[in-house]
Amino acid sequence: MKTIQVILYILFLAIMVSCKEMPKNNEMPKKEKRLPNIVFIYADDLGYGDLSAYGATEITTPNIDNLAISGIKFTNGYATSATCTPSRFALLTGVYPWRNKDAKILPGTAPLIIDTAQVTLPKILKSQGYKTAVVGKWHLGLGNGNVDWNSHIAPGPYEVGFDYSYIMAATQDRVPTVYIKDGYVDNLDLNDPIEVNYEQNFKGEPTGTDNPELLKMKGDLQHSNSIVNGVPRIGYMTGGKSAKWIDENMAVTFLAKAQNFVKAHKKEPFFLYYALQQPHVPRTPNPRFVGASGMGPRGDVILEADWCVGEFLKTLKNEGLLENTLIIVSSDNGPVLDDGYEDQAVEKLGKHTPSGRLRGGKYSLFEAGTRVPFISYWKGQIAPGISNAIISQVDLLSSLSKLAGSEVATQDSQNLLDVLLGKSDQGRESLVLEATSRTAFRQGNWVLIPPYDGPKELKDKGIETGNFKEFQLYNLNKDIGEQENLAKSNLEKLQEMMTTFEAIRGKHYK
Repeated sequence: MKTIQVILYILFLAIMVSCKEMPKNNEMPKKEKRLPNIVFIYADDLGYGDLSAYGATEITTPNIDNLAISGIKFTNGYATSATCTPSRFALLTGVYPWRNKDAKILPGTAPLIIDTAQVTLPKILKSQGYKTAVVGKWHLGLGNGNVDWNSHIAPGPYEVGFDYSYIMAATQDRVPTVYIKDGYVDNLDLNDPIEVNYEQNFKGEPTGTDNPELLKMKGDLQHSNSIVNGVPRIGYMTGGKSAKWIDENMAVTFLAKAQNFVKAHKKEPFFLYYALQQPHVPRTPNPRFVGASGMGPRGDVILEADWCVGEFLKTLKNEGLLENTLIIVSSDNGPVLDDGYEDQAVEKLGKHTPSGRLRGGKYSLFEAGTRVPFISYWKGQIAPGISNAIISQVDLLSSLSKLAGSEVATQDSQNLLDVLLGKSDQGRESLVLEATSRTAFRQGNWVLIPPYDGPKELKDKGIETGNFKEFQLYNLNKDIGEQENLAKSNLEKLQEMMTTFEAIRGKHYK
């Protein structure tokens, strides 16, 4: 009998202890909420009209379209500049590129233009517990101006906040034509050291000018230096044979690195800056995409880029990450057709309009230079819709910092997280835009372009820069194609905008 009493007493004590450990009001303990993953997919020279989700009818981009249809498609999403390096600088720093005199299109040997002490988006996210990575095009400079490509290359992505990097130094049309992994040239044979020079060639190295018989793609005078894989480049290079990339495999190479990073860090919050090289020149689609668009290499690499996005999304889905990943897709600037190589981009264009209803393109102060595809997608968190709010890539630093639980702002970056997530349509009131070191100003539905002399070399190529000797003023609400200059007929609006523009940019903006 005593034994039974002892057993019952022990059971009673166990029940009491377990009751004390139960949550009050019968609530189960809340599972700690994990920070969302962030992926930024950045195309290179993709125009506002290059996606079927943005009105293209001669080309179909189903994977990017799906993100646009299932997320927020911005109609007033902007890069800060109509060229690559400045836009990338603003994206990572939250600072207008015109504030940095070095934020211009860089050669492959340029030093890093982001101060290593500067606040950057990857640094902020890293401080909040994110694993950070950049895969693809870099083009923000490396080292301090005298890089030894055969040893550790620094400063670079790591010094501005990226834990992992697998990049090309500049662009596909510039030397060095090698991949760089975490500061070291990948697959380099040190017995075949790399040398790079942008002024003069190395003895015995063929060039596009002197050896046209070696070319599979012809370039203009600027793109007629060292030949790699039958493609002439900007700049001269010798050595590094085992490390040189194969252009047709570049897209799948970067895709695999992006997928592997996701798989390796799926149990912790991550930030991936996935910088596609398409459709920048030289346009070298993998054989499986050759002829797929009917528009020549430019159309083919757009389809290739869309396929890469689809394959990457499959990885996120297979790893169970789609519901906790914010994906942003955009482009560094507007489109360009003839940009250094004879690839029939103009001849095979057909009815396709890379700029859509906008005027201009890459290098231009007109809208198509900086207004680009801009999409945000987060399964289960962002309701599908179209937003007319003005938003810029410079705003991502403050907005994504807020998402990660950090209050960081810069002089130029605005916190538009609610706009990015589709919870608000109150975007920017104004925005300074740039092209080839010249700036324009958007305020509400109005755009002001001051008088400038445009770069002669671009005019000679038939590129519409938006530079004229008189002021230009356009009402985008009535004239999205910027055909009717209202500067003379609406002097009051012109003066109003100039006053605001100069307050931001300074009176000596030229």
